[in-house]
Order: sequence, then C-alpha cells, then structure tokens
Amino acid sequence: MDWLINLFTTQDSVAHIVLLYSIVIAIGVYLGKIKIGGVSLGVTFVLFAGIVAGHVGFTGPTSTLTFLQDFGLILFVFMIGLQVGPGFFESFGKAGIKLNMLSIVAVLLNVGVMFACYYLFFDTTNPNNLPMMVGTLYGAVTNTPGLGAANEALTSVFTNGNAPTIASGYACAYPLGVLGIIGATLAIKYICHISFEDEEEKLNEAEAENPHAKPHSMHLKVANSYIAGRNLKQISEFLNRDIVCTRIRHNDVVSIPNRNTILELNDDVLIVCAEADAEAIKAFIGPEIEAELKEDDQQQVLISRRIIVTNSSMNGKTLGKMHFSSVYGVNVTRITRQGMDLFASRNHHFHVGDKIMVVGPEENVNRVAELMGNSVKRLDAPNIATIFVGIIVGILFGSLPLAIPGMPVPLKLGLAGGPLIIAILIGRYGYRMKLVTYTTTSANMMLREIGLVLFLASVGIKAGAGFWETVVQGDGLKYVGTGFLITIIPILIVGTIARLKFKFNYFTIMGMLAGTYTDPPALAYANSVCNKEAPAIGYSTVYPLSMFLRIFTAQIIVLFFCSSM
Repeated sequence: MDWLINLFTTQDSVAHIVLLYSIVIAIGVYLGKIKIGGVSLGVTFVLFAGIVAGHVGFTGPTSTLTFLQDFGLILFVFMIGLQVGPGFFESFGKAGIKLNMLSIVAVLLNVGVMFACYYLFFDTTNPNNLPMMVGTLYGAVTNTPGLGAANEALTSVFTNGNAPTIASGYACAYPLGVLGIIGATLAIKYICHISFEDEEEKLNEAEAENPHAKPHSMHLKVANSYIAGRNLKQISEFLNRDIVCTRIRHNDVVSIPNRNTILELNDDVLIVCAEADAEAIKAFIGPEIEAELKEDDQQQVLISRRIIVTNSSMNGKTLGKMHFSSVYGVNVTRITRQGMDLFASRNHHFHVGDKIMVVGPEENVNRVAELMGNSVKRLDAPNIATIFVGIIVGILFGSLPLAIPGMPVPLKLGLAGGPLIIAILIGRYGYRMKLVTYTTTSANMMLREIGLVLFLASVGIKAGAGFWETVVQGDGLKYVGTGFLITIIPILIVGTIARLKFKFNYFTIMGMLAGTYTDPPALAYANSVCNKEAPAIGYSTVYPLSMFLRIFTAQIIVLFFCSSM
C-alpha cells in the first residue's frame, strides 16, 4: 500500500499533480451540475472542490500550481477573445450603442458599490481588505476572467510573493451572485409593472413592422422601359441596393446572368435581395409573377449547392472582387455564418467556415467548390498555430510597461488583458495577416473549458489552506452580504433606466443584463421565458465589451488602488 500512500503524499511527482487536478476537476464538474431551485453553479464548483482539497492538505508545489493557474487563464481568455472578436466592433452599431452604454454604466456601478461597501463596512487600514473586496466584486458579478486578471495583477504589485489570496471573497459572493442576477432582473419586472405576454406581443409587432434584412427571392417580369437595354451592373448601381439575379428567361431560354447581361422588356428574372428592399426593387423592375424556371426549359442543367469555405487563401476576400458570375458562371445567393443567414452583399468578407449557396451549371459549381475548399474534414482540425502565435503576441503585448503619472508601478495588461486584446483583434482582422482563426464551436469550448478548470482548480487549491480562517472565523458573512449588494444595486438602477427612459423591451433588458454580468445561467433563464431571440441579441450585443471591461477594470483597480496601500 506504500505506493498508493506515496501517490497521494509525494507532492513533487508528476503522477501526484495529475491525480490532484483530475480529482478536483472531476468532483467539481459533477457537483456543479446539481441544481438548487433550478440554478446550478456549473463549472465554477471546481473552485470549491479545490478549496476543500487545499484545506485538507491535498495540494502540490506552489510553482506548479501557479504555472497551471496562469496557463489556464491565458488559454481561457484567449479563446474568449477569438469567440467575441468578429462581433466586438460590430456591437457598436446604431442598435447597440445604447445597450453598450447601459452596460458600461452597470460595470462602473459595480465598482462604485464595491468601494462604498469597502469604506462603510471594512477596516481600511488593513491592507488585505481591499484586495479581498476585489475578489468579492468578481464573485458578485460571476466573472471568472476578472478574478484571474485581478489575481495576476496582484502578483505584479506584491513582488515579495505575499500577494493576498482573493479567491475566498470570490467564493463567498459567487453563489448569491448567480441567484441575485436572476432575482434582481425579475424585480425590475414588478417595479416597472411588466407583463411577459405584452412584451412578447410587442416583439411580434416589431418584427412585422421592421423586417430584418434577410434574403428574399422573387420572380419579376421586366416592365420598366427605362431599364430595357441596360445590363445588370447598371441597374444595380442605379438602384443603389444589393441585388443578385440568379436566373433569367429571355425568349423562353433560361440562363445564368452575369453583370453584363442585358435585360429586355418582358424578360422573367429571379431576384434575390434583402427583404426590406423587395418592394422598392419590384416597383423599379416590374411586378412579381407566378413563374417557375424549370430545368427542362434550360439549355444547361442548373443546380444549387451549399459550399463551405475552407481554403485559407479565401479568408478576407470580398464577394464583389471574386467575379463569380462573369468568371465562373455562377451566382452566390446565400451566405451562412455560425447558423445565421446573411444576404450576399458585394462587400461581404469571406471567413473560413462560411457556408455559401451557389447556383449554376454543375460543372461550374464544382469548379467553385474546388476554389473555396469545401472540405469539412479541414474544418475539424483547429488552426492551432494561430492560437499559439496569438498567445505569443498577447504575452508580449501584455508585458509592455506603461508608465502613468501617479502610479507607483507601471501599468501592464498582463497575462489576462494582453492575450484578450490580441485575440479580439486577430478574431476580427486576422484574415488581413493571412491568419485563419476559425475553430469549431466544440473545439473553442473544449480549449476554453480546459483553461477555465485548470485556473479554478489552481486558485482553489492555493486558497484552501487559509480559507477557514478567512471566511468562517473572519469576515465571511460580510463578503456574502456586500457581494449581494454589489450584484443587485446596479441591476435595479440600470434595468429600470433601460425600461423607463429608453423603453427597451424587457426581454432585451434581461439579455443585456445577463451579458453585462457575463452570466450564462441568467441568459438561460431569459430564454426559458421568451420564445423570441431578444434575450440572445441583448446578451451578444454587450457581452464582448463587458468581458473586456471586466478584465481591464480588475487590473486598473489593483494597480491604481492596491499598489498604493
């Protein structure tokens, strides 16, 4: 039995470290699936399992724990950056400005309430209390990357190796944080006298009045004498709208048109356009007709096929510059990215992983499929080189010292902020540097979750030794109470303003608040009470900026305030 005892007690052995992490992560993940009141703590329970392991002395060398903690954090935030990068800058469009501004206010209110609680309820002469309140803040807003950023910033401030362990405050505030987000969001419903049924009916009315610019196809007969004798390029430029003519019947002959095809009176055309532009296009070209361009009418058999962009050389190229109709004799009528149908605009940038609907003769379609790649197997393998190139650049960027007047130490974005910013930039603009950033959703989630559980397990194991003294015999109840205030007060203020001043739909507000707190359980609850996409839209609109601000403000608080103590 000595071999078994040694396996659990010899801390410097590889087998012991692997066993330690495997046990902590497995137990934490399984316990995190248990729901209480319909809400579970999820993978964050790994932190609590780690605390228990550390408390009973089941631990490892500090240097090894620190390495796995930092590597897990880097992997976690980098994969988040790649995920949110493509939509980060688009979230600042007209529809998202107000939601993002409200989200920024909520983030700042979280920080403000944290400082108010610190000065009201804690001894400000104790240098450990403010760092612990930072941990409480990130437990209250259920944001693990922020905890990692604050933890990493503290190590740069306390260079003597005596950095405070803030995971205890995080652990105290997190459970009520999850419940408080949902509870405070529901409180807004009663404060503003909102009915779920009325809100959903308003969403239905809004969809009917303002259709989204999704693809719409229609058969038209050319009846405008002005366009007779003009080619499709001239007609499109005059309309100043994106249209695709996929087929044309002239003198009972069906063919694939290109930009130089000339339209004549009484030609039948099959037009694909944005739904919102359909009426204007019909008014200009001619009336919609009941027509069917059958294959037996054609000189060539036309087929439609969905092709996946897997050729990395296509990454970043625009549809308009590919000249599909004139060079390849086909038309692209639909583009799907991450399950969303997009209109085939000439300015659309192709990304690896896009699915395009191509219409044309079979031989030509096959030629385009070969050009675009169309290899599903190629997508199954993640572009691992891009990930580690990005991490290298992110670490270098995060290590740059930025001297700011009044700060005792230079500001560094660190191991969390640097990789996050670089990942966002690569996710959005990587194609310009010939970097393919596509990973399947499952691959991204796997790498992200591995990084997260390594980080949480490490933090928990390191915090476990002093957890009892800090929480149970110390200010544990204060951390729980102040964390609850940090959670609910900003939600009640921002949610009420979003409703009463800006008149946002309640389901959009639910999604916005869940995204601001980067809290998937809150989004899941919002989706369970709404049959529309409003919660998901609100969540995805503010999530990228909120995640960035949570990580960035963690470091700012530590470097500005904790370093002066």
